[in-house]
Amino acid sequence: MRIAVGGIHTECSTYSPVLMQTEDFHVMRGDALTAHNYFSFLQDFEAEIAPLLHARAVPGGPVSRQTYDALKTEFLERLEAAKPFDAVYLAMHGAMNVDGMFDAEGDWISAVRAAVGPEMLIAVSYDLHGNVSQRIVDQIDIFAAYRTAPHIDVAETMTASFAMLMRALKTGWRPGVMRAAVPHLLPGERSSTEDEPAKSLYAALPDLESADVWRTDLMIGYVWADEPRATACAVVTATNRTAAADAASTIANRFWNARDEFRFGPTTGPLNEMLDIAAQTSTKPVILADSGDNPTGGGVGDRADVLSSLIERNWQNALIAGITDRPAVDACFDAGVGATLPLTIGASLDPAGGRVTCQVKICSLHPGDTAAERQVVVQIDGVTVVLAARRRPYHNISDFAGLGLDPKSFGLLVVKSGYLSPDLAPIATPNLMALTDGVVNQDIARLANINRAEGTLPFDQRDSFTPSPQASARFEN
Repeated sequence: MRIAVGGIHTECSTYSPVLMQTEDFHVMRGDALTAHNYFSFLQDFEAEIAPLLHARAVPGGPVSRQTYDALKTEFLERLEAAKPFDAVYLAMHGAMNVDGMFDAEGDWISAVRAAVGPEMLIAVSYDLHGNVSQRIVDQIDIFAAYRTAPHIDVAETMTASFAMLMRALKTGWRPGVMRAAVPHLLPGERSSTEDEPAKSLYAALPDLESADVWRTDLMIGYVWADEPRATACAVVTATNRTAAADAASTIANRFWNARDEFRFGPTTGPLNEMLDIAAQTSTKPVILADSGDNPTGGGVGDRADVLSSLIERNWQNALIAGITDRPAVDACFDAGVGATLPLTIGASLDPAGGRVTCQVKICSLHPGDTAAERQVVVQIDGVTVVLAARRRPYHNISDFAGLGLDPKSFGLLVVKSGYLSPDLAPIATPNLMALTDGVVNQDIARLANINRAEGTLPFDQRDSFTPSPQASARFEN
């Protein structure tokens, strides 16, 4: 059996004014795709792989139409050139927004369906923070999504989707997909699977599977997308419509009934309150999440609000990682290590972001492969700051080690994040989350709400809900 493999994977806040461009994507083509660790699970299957194209970007603002069209066109050209093949597997995220377009994944997957025809099986894997429209469901045969947040089951989920595809090809069974929308949206920071009720909701999903029900998924959705498709939903892959509808209804009802139980996991509050707590804490490192500017959630990553507050408080032994500011990085490279210079930091991409002008000492320069990859470590009195030329997170210990920094040596570590990564969470003593400004701020009910479906919580009032599962147009049984 020969399987075509590819996809596009990113998450886009429609509230960000900063469009993603071609250079923001890491694109794997052909053999580079199958050689990458991300797709290493394919080696576990007895199938010939036709590697197409996979594009992935750090979450951000909407993708520019030119960038999207170019990637989609190349993908479809590679799809056509790879024929013949027996099925298609797409590794997606599910929360991409394209400038001027709603339901970008629906557009991408529909184009794939049009190219391969109605008989071929298409399997997809998703992030649980994706938004799944009925248009998407109508084009696919197999669906699997992450069941953990933080996402520690990425390879497991991709393997599950591909395994169902192989099962269908080998047995001749043609599964279908059932979707039950739930009119409720939550930020990921209130639905971590390490905390209740999400922990139990996701742990219970496999119990609904059977010979007829191949896979059960709960999509939290992506709340910072003002799109009609933005909603939570249950998605079930099965060979029996009745069994699929029953499972989808059960998942949807469980989520709805638990809607008032979702809370932030760490101690959470306004920035000044969190800094007050940190100042009174003797253990280290205190890790403070700057949640409103989290680049892995779609934030711009260029705000200097927290830095401004630390300077105002004359904070000592703190590390901020990091702030995206290419002009500041370029100025530091021009000045050289050891130089002291006045520098304006912040709001380099989004003029609405916070900025601060201060005197900095350049501690170290890190060139990277290109100017866009450069990083700088500077000192501002008692605060060490990592500046990056491009948007990126600092969520792994290796991110710090590569800069010669030990996060455990600081009294306060500030990262642009929501819930902490599996690398950082174990060293936090404690973990605090600041409800900061930014395009992924946690004040969800006050977000502009123009295009979402009427009656979606928390934007509208709603007291009751009855699931209405809808089968894929391709569901045969």
